[in-house]
Amino acid sequence: MKKVMILLLLITATTTAFGQSAKFGIKGGLNFGATGDITTIDNQNFSGDNKLGYHVGLLTQFKFSGIFLQPEVLYTQLTTEYGSNSGADADYTLSKLDIPVLLGFDILGPLNIKAGPAFQYVLNNELDVNDFTTEDPENSFTIGYQVGAGVQLGKLGIDLRYEGAFAENDTSIITQDISNTASEIFTIDSRPTQWILSISYMFGDN
Repeated sequence: MKKVMILLLLITATTTAFGQSAKFGIKGGLNFGATGDITTIDNQNFSGDNKLGYHVGLLTQFKFSGIFLQPEVLYTQLTTEYGSNSGADADYTLSKLDIPVLLGFDILGPLNIKAGPAFQYVLNNELDVNDFTTEDPENSFTIGYQVGAGVQLGKLGIDLRYEGAFAENDTSIITQDISNTASEIFTIDSRPTQWILSISYMFGDN
């Protein structure tokens, strides 16, 4: 959490420094994707099925002659369905704080492209199976990336992005035997890959 606070303070400082050229907005939309593979104790891997999730949050944009920097702070929830062939037959739900910091370019009229790092802080993760306990991920704070394109129509913006991961971030799923001894039965890679469709509204003059 300390890393998240430092990052938010840096964004706040940048907003203050460039306050006269900054625009602020709200955004929300849908996510379509999945967290990573299940890995069993005998090293078998099983993929999950993509499902819809959602996100909502705030964004700031600093624009300089067709180039812009766009930090965002978003609450995201995504559920992945793991089928019976994985031995789980359950939904794994991940709630996280996303902080993408994107560099963008206006390329043709209202059309723009953007890319940059996406910082993720896991708030909660759980598997909806009785007698299974979901541990915290190996790293609560990780870094991925986002790349995409958007259209800005006055104060209204629409964009589509792809989010990927640089590395796995395993979460252990454990259970207890009859002697009440906890043991790991498999891990889930909690870092998702997903498509993100958003609608935003910017306040102030355009």
